[in-house]
Amino acid sequence: MCKDGRGAPDIIGVSVGIMKKLRLASLAAGLAAAASFLSVAPVQAQDLPNSAAQQAQAAANGQTVDTIAAVVNDGVITQRELDERVGLISHRLQQQNAPVPPSDQLRQQVLNQMVLERVQLQRAKEDGITVDDSAVQKTLERLAAANNLPLDVYRSKIEAQGVPWSTFTRDARTELTLSRLREKEVDSKVTVSDAEVANYIASQRGPNAGLTSDLHLEHILIKVPDNAAQSDIVAAEQKAQAILKQATGGDTKFEKLAKSDSQAADASKGGDMGFQSTSQLPPEFVKAATTLRPGQVNPDLIRTASGFEIMRLVERRAGQGAASSDSTHLTQTHVRHILLRVGDGMSEPAARQKLLDIKQQIAAGGDFAKFARTYSQDGSASQGGDLGWVSPGETVPEFERAMNALQDGQISEPVRSEYGYHLIQVLGRRDAEGSVAQQMDLARQAIGQRKAEQAYADWLRELRDTAYVDVKVGKPSLQ
Repeated sequence: MCKDGRGAPDIIGVSVGIMKKLRLASLAAGLAAAASFLSVAPVQAQDLPNSAAQQAQAAANGQTVDTIAAVVNDGVITQRELDERVGLISHRLQQQNAPVPPSDQLRQQVLNQMVLERVQLQRAKEDGITVDDSAVQKTLERLAAANNLPLDVYRSKIEAQGVPWSTFTRDARTELTLSRLREKEVDSKVTVSDAEVANYIASQRGPNAGLTSDLHLEHILIKVPDNAAQSDIVAAEQKAQAILKQATGGDTKFEKLAKSDSQAADASKGGDMGFQSTSQLPPEFVKAATTLRPGQVNPDLIRTASGFEIMRLVERRAGQGAASSDSTHLTQTHVRHILLRVGDGMSEPAARQKLLDIKQQIAAGGDFAKFARTYSQDGSASQGGDLGWVSPGETVPEFERAMNALQDGQISEPVRSEYGYHLIQVLGRRDAEGSVAQQMDLARQAIGQRKAEQAYADWLRELRDTAYVDVKVGKPSLQ
C-alpha cells in the first residue's frame, strides 16, 4: 500500500484511484482535467430559477440562509458546499505534499468542477438514472477490500484523514451515477471498425504490421516493356508522374483516372484489385501500404517489373487466413511512469523540465515510486506509477515506442503523448503466448478507450455550453 508524505496509509489516494475507473472526472483527480477546458463565466441577466429566488426571499425576511455561489440551471451551489469541497481538496493536496494553488485559483477551479458535476447529475436525473443504497454499499465494500481492510476499519481510516463518512458515501454515489450516465450517453455509442484496428496495429508495429492484414487496393499501371530504351522509360515515368499529380490533387477520382489511363488488365474496373492477402501482392505494394491511411494515394510512384504503378489504399481488414487459435509471440513489459498533464498553469517546457529534474533526483538515489505518488497525475499514482505487465497495443503509440526502446531499469527522457509528458521506467520483460485475435482485441480496447475519452470531453463541453450558469462568487455586491 502506498504512503503519504507522513508515512500514513494513503487510503483516500487508493480509493480515488479506484473510483476514477468508474468515472474519469472524479473528485480531486478530475479537478485539473475539468478546469483545463471549462470557463464558468456569468451569463446575461435572466430571471433566477425558483430555488435561488426562494433563498433570496428568505434572506429578505431576515432568515439565516446559506449564500449562493452559483446558479446551475434550476439548482444552486451554495457557499457552504463550495467551502467544504475546497477544504477537502486542499487537505488532500497537503497530504500528498503537492503544491496547493493560490486560494482564488483553487476556489475557481473547484467551482468549475462542481458546476460540471452538477449539470451531469441534472442530466442523469432527466435520463432516469438512479443508484440505490445497495449499489453504494457494494462499492464501499469493494473499496475497503482493495485497501485490504474490513469496512468498519476502512471507515475509521477515511474519517481519520479528515473526510466525513457521509461525504465519502455521497461522493461514491455521485461516481456511480456519473459512470452510468457516461455509459449511456457516450461509451455505448462508440464503435471501432476493423480498419481502425488494422491501422492501429500498423502504427504500433511498423512496416511488418501490414503482413497481418488483407489489403483492398486500387492501382494505375503505366507499362514499361522489357528491354525498353532509356528514353521510353523516362517518358513512361513522366506520364505516370502527371497522373499521380492528378490523383493526389483530389480534382479527379482515382477510378476515373484508372479507366482512362491505366494499362493494366483491370483498368475497366477502375483499377480495383479487391481484397487480397499480402502474400498475393507485390512486396512493393505491401511496403507502401503500411504507411497509408484508408483512402490515401501513395505519394510516390512504385516501380515494379511491369512499369510504374500509382496505388491507392481503399481499406484494411484482419487477414482472413489467420484463425483466432493461431499463436504468436508476445513480449510483455513491466513498466511504471510519472505523468504531468499540460495546461491549467503547467506549460510544455515546465512539464518537461520538471520531469528532467525528477529524473536527475532519481539517478542520485531518489525513489521513483515516491515521486510518482507525489507528482504523477495518473490513476496509477497511488501504486507508485506501476502499470503492471503491459502487452503490445495497451498503451498509446508514443508511450509504447519509448518503452520498447528502454533497457530493464532504464528511465526515459520526457515523452510527449496526448495526455501530457511521461517519465517511463521499464522494470522487466517476459515472453508470453498470444494470438492474432488477442492483439486485435487489445488494439480495439485501446482505440475504443481513446475515442470514448474524446467523445466524453466533447459531450461535456456541449453539456456545459447549453447549461444556464450564473456565478455569484466574486461579483461586486450592490449597495
